Amino acid sequence: MLNEFKEFIARGNVMDLAVGVIIGAAFNKIVTSVVEDLVMPIVGALTGGGFDFSNYFLPLSANVTATSLAAARQQGAVFAYGNFITVFINFLILAWIIFLMIKAVNRMRTSLEKQKEAAPAAPPAEDIQLLSEIRDLLKQRA
Repeated sequence: MLNEFKEFIARGNVMDLAVGVIIGAAFNKIVTSVVEDLVMPIVGALTGGGFDFSNYFLPLSANVTATSLAAARQQGAVFAYGNFITVFINFLILAWIIFLMIKAVNRMRTSLEKQKEAAPAAPPAEDIQLLSEIRDLLKQRA
């Protein structure tokens, strides 16, 4: 069983997936920072006064009297729609960045394929050229 587990872990797909998850987690931190530190202040300023969506909530209990989401959650149940808006904007930005990255990679692949097609074929190696000449001479004799 231990050998099967080692074989499973050593497969390329599992390692690729692990690397992808780690890079994805790090990338998530970058996107979260872009949303919270760059986009949301601009959106807040454009919508009238520099507010943050993450503190928008509706209390679901009469016990909730706090004005911030963190304090309200300690008092009782809340419907945190502002936090959802922030997470949704985060998702849209992440999806847009991934779209742009894939588009750039596809453009690079297309460019490289065109360069490969345009590059003249290298002459065959000397031994292959000699073998081809011998083959052609044998064909002529037959």
